[in-house]
Amino acid sequence: MRLVEMEAVIIIYSNLSMMFFGEILSLFVALSFTVTALFAEVGSKRMGSLPFNAVRMTMSLCFLALTLWLTMGVPIPRYANSSTWLWLLLSGLVGYVVGDYCLMKGYIIIGSRFGQLFMTLSAPTAAILGRIFIGEHIRPFAIVGMLVTLTGIAVSILSKRDDANEDSTATKTTSMVKKFRLSLPMNGLFFAVMAGICQGAGLVLSKIGLDNYDSSLALLGLDENMIPDGAILPVPLRVSIPFASTMIRGIMGLAGFMFALLCFSKNGVAQLHHAVGDRKAMRSAFFSMMFGPFIGVGLSLMATQYTATGIAQTIFALTPVLIILPSVVFFHQKVTLREVIGAIISVFGVSLFFVG
Repeated sequence: MRLVEMEAVIIIYSNLSMMFFGEILSLFVALSFTVTALFAEVGSKRMGSLPFNAVRMTMSLCFLALTLWLTMGVPIPRYANSSTWLWLLLSGLVGYVVGDYCLMKGYIIIGSRFGQLFMTLSAPTAAILGRIFIGEHIRPFAIVGMLVTLTGIAVSILSKRDDANEDSTATKTTSMVKKFRLSLPMNGLFFAVMAGICQGAGLVLSKIGLDNYDSSLALLGLDENMIPDGAILPVPLRVSIPFASTMIRGIMGLAGFMFALLCFSKNGVAQLHHAVGDRKAMRSAFFSMMFGPFIGVGLSLMATQYTATGIAQTIFALTPVLIILPSVVFFHQKVTLREVIGAIISVFGVSLFFVG
């Protein structure tokens, strides 16, 4: 009887696992992005923002080239026309060169925990720019989500203090008055806000680029479910196209970081040489790349095939909450209840973008 009951439990558990397979994958994506942020904070603080991004982007392009060789038969983006390249390169300039540079600078100044919190700004940014440039409809709940997301960020970064600069004649009326103050440095806030905005803008430009990629396939008479000639792995074209698009963005990212490093940074070559020689920093760059652009992106693509996109994106956005505990354990950061509540509010605000 016990054996039968055990088999029944196993069957029920298996069915539930398959039922929520997409949600489980989405949670792994959020965990993967959390690990990426932690390694990125360590690596960027040791290397500096530009060298770290240049090294990580080089590693990412190598893995993407290998992926395309296995799935498309060639180690470069295939079937992409000139308009596809244009929009995806522009997306790489905004999302990678400016966005990732600002994100790593933010990690250096305010840490990955607050850096990831500001990445929730990408959702309202993408919604607004999507409405302006590609005519996407903004749902009523999305507007509420923008306000909730901003409220959560404000709760996390604003604290109260007594007003000590009031006139003595107004002491009685102002002794209980509180003023808000920023708990983070302004330069760190600037880079974090810019990172979130550029992430959202890069997503919109990527969508335009992917739409052009689909048009390019249609003009060539290719079906997205076909397996490309010469592919080693029998993977449908629709699965490998996002990786090809990511590689185009990455090409611009690497070019931009190298240009900035060599032309606008003092001793750029020496910085890069020092970064490559730092084993701990190189390990951080590798794991940041592996759990982010590679495993994270791959699992996110798979997750959206097994659950609704809105559900997947909402679970992906849990990173600002999930990163709190490891920040305390590994970086010994002090986290207040207010900051935890603010992160939860921001994530809830992101979830509202996918309601309705």
